[in-house]
Amino acid sequence: MTRTRIKICGITRPEDARMIVASGADAIGLVFYEPSPRAVSAEQAVEIVREIPAFVSVVALFVDEAVAGIEHVLNLVPVNVLQFHGSESAQFCGQFERPYVKALRVNSELDIHAACRDHAAARGALLDAWQEGVPGGTGRSFDWNLALPDSALSLPLIVAGGLDDKNVGAAIKLLRPSAVDVSGGVESAPGIKDAEKVRRFIAAVSRADQQVDGRADEQ
Repeated sequence: MTRTRIKICGITRPEDARMIVASGADAIGLVFYEPSPRAVSAEQAVEIVREIPAFVSVVALFVDEAVAGIEHVLNLVPVNVLQFHGSESAQFCGQFERPYVKALRVNSELDIHAACRDHAAARGALLDAWQEGVPGGTGRSFDWNLALPDSALSLPLIVAGGLDDKNVGAAIKLLRPSAVDVSGGVESAPGIKDAEKVRRFIAAVSRADQQVDGRADEQ
C-alpha cells in the first residue's frame, strides 16, 4: 500500500509533540530560525524531544545558519534529519554528518531538476511556496503543475506550502510525493497545534493514499 509520510513542523510545546505522535505523524519539525514565530531555542527543543519515542524522526530546520549555530543545536538536541531552507550549498549541507533535506522555493524560474542534481546527496527535495524575503512558513501553496511528475525527480519529493486537510489529498493524487510537510494548516495560532486539525490532516492523507492505490489496482 502507498504510504505518504507526514511531518508536522513548527513544534513549540512538549504537549503538542505528544499529541502529534499519538495522532500518527512520522516526524516533527523544530525551527531554529529566530525570525519565525515558531522558532525554538536548543534548550526548548531538548524538552520537546523528550516526548518523542523511537522511530519518530526529529527534523531540525535552519535558514542560512552559521556552522557554529548548527553545531550548538546538534550538540544538545538528538536530531535525526537536517532541513535547510536558505541558499545553502550542497557542500555546506553535507558537512554535518546527518541526513538532510533541501527546501526549494518554487516559482516559474526555478529549475527543480537542476536543483535536485545540485543536492544529489540529499534525502529529499522539499518544495515550498516562493515569497520574496520569506524562506518558508508562508501558508501559501505553490503552483503544483510546476512539479508534475512527468519526468521523475532525482530525489524523493516532499510537498509543503499551504497544506491543510482540504487540499492535501489533491496534492498527493497529483504529485505522488514521498512525504508531506504541514505547519500552519494544523494550528490554532502560530506554533500552537490544534489536535482536531492534526487528526483531520492525517486522515485526509490516509484517504488519498487509499484512493491512489485503488486507481493503481484498476490499471
